Amino acid sequence: MNAFPKLHKYDGLGLAELVRTKQISPAELVEYTIARIETYNPKINAVIHKMYDKARKAAENKLPEGSFMGVPFLLKDATDTVEGEPTSSGSSILRNIPRLRDNEIVQRYRTAGLIFVGKTNLSEFCLLPYTEPKAFGPTCNPWDLTRTAGGSSGGSAAAVAACLVPLAGGNDGGGSIRTPASCCGVFGLKPTRGRTPSGPEVGDLWRGFAQEHVLTRSVRDSAAMLDAIAGPDVGAPYWAPPIEQPYLQEVTAEPGRLRVAFTSHPFLGKDVHEDCKKGLEATVHLLEQLGHDVVEAAPKVDKEAFSLAFLTVIAAETRAEVDSLSSLLGRKASLSDFETGTRAMALLGNTLTAGEYAKALNYLYASARAIGSFFENYDVLLTPTLSQPPTPIGSLQPSKAEHFLIGLQGRLNAAWLMKVCHVINALANKIFDFMPYTPVFNVTGQPAMSVPLYWNESNLPIGMHFVGRFGDEATLFRLAGQLERAQPWFNHTPPGFSALGR
Repeated sequence: MNAFPKLHKYDGLGLAELVRTKQISPAELVEYTIARIETYNPKINAVIHKMYDKARKAAENKLPEGSFMGVPFLLKDATDTVEGEPTSSGSSILRNIPRLRDNEIVQRYRTAGLIFVGKTNLSEFCLLPYTEPKAFGPTCNPWDLTRTAGGSSGGSAAAVAACLVPLAGGNDGGGSIRTPASCCGVFGLKPTRGRTPSGPEVGDLWRGFAQEHVLTRSVRDSAAMLDAIAGPDVGAPYWAPPIEQPYLQEVTAEPGRLRVAFTSHPFLGKDVHEDCKKGLEATVHLLEQLGHDVVEAAPKVDKEAFSLAFLTVIAAETRAEVDSLSSLLGRKASLSDFETGTRAMALLGNTLTAGEYAKALNYLYASARAIGSFFENYDVLLTPTLSQPPTPIGSLQPSKAEHFLIGLQGRLNAAWLMKVCHVINALANKIFDFMPYTPVFNVTGQPAMSVPLYWNESNLPIGMHFVGRFGDEATLFRLAGQLERAQPWFNHTPPGFSALGR
């Protein structure tokens, strides 16, 4: 251990190489990681469930010789279900209920050689772009402890940014990997629809809007992990096009001269902060220096119609999830069991007809077709990931009046009042104003990534959002590798998280 006092300066593949060459043992890595979590997690509240005993046991046993053999890893406490461990989904009613088996993504993580040391904080049922669940408290941004880490994978992003682990699990149904990646200054890629498995409990997540992957500090860790977990599982309803070569090889391949469209015009929100525009301008200049053709252009999105349709689908999915919890709880779930945001979505979902749900899906699918045609002329689309730098903790929460109205409607069981009072629209507008770009590409199913290329004068990270053609993560990894070489960010870490942690 003394020979490597700064193991947090390695990425996951770097640590695995140390293990393979017997320069360090998995057990030593686990103890080092536990020490860092115990030292720094009280500051940021990223890890909400510890699995230290199982991690120590796993480290002493023979590990699969995968790409990340012996590397400590944090799972997102949502769809990453582990046999015998609870999966809270950010909700107090699930925090003590152990699950019966590993799901497919967890099995693939194990096969890659990862050692699970714990699970990370998230918004309740992954619904919100900030991580402030009542059950566990807010996750703080390592760059400024008064600011949001983003969501819903905020705990994973904060843990990676603070170098507790080199990579951590996430999923993305409206921006839940890319949003916290932007807030915390790490790399986050949402794969193509169907690229990673969601079974065996579900066929797809949020009608295919949500995909599983990881948050990392290096591009190559993200690529190597996607190589390890990609591919359909048994019974998958669909899967992404096959790849030509491993993604890890793409990271060091030159992307060639790409035709890149860019825009700062928000697809769903109203305004974009000047700092985000400055980051976009700097990124456009960098791309031009690297020899790419950069053109200001963007697909057309009807903000109001798209937002309403997206909200309709998520509200219906939320209602279905709430109603399905009875088998886990041993009783029927009550709306009083949930936070305001979840309750509001479930109430709205209860007012919807099957026809409204189908109409919303059909509109979104038609929109995806139209947006797909835009990419016939461009290799990549560039936007800011978010409309703002990381906002103060609590600033995106429902107001006291909104809390009261939603609580009243729940007590009266008068879900129809939700539509009449337009409370849900006010909540949704606040969310879409913060994340006006990312949900569009959950609907289209295209791969998209947030790349940490800009920090403002307050030293807050502002991610840049790159979208590729359907099935074309390869181009994104080539471009990300080129950007990482041209403007390295790996050693740009939050101050105050550098000590060994003992």
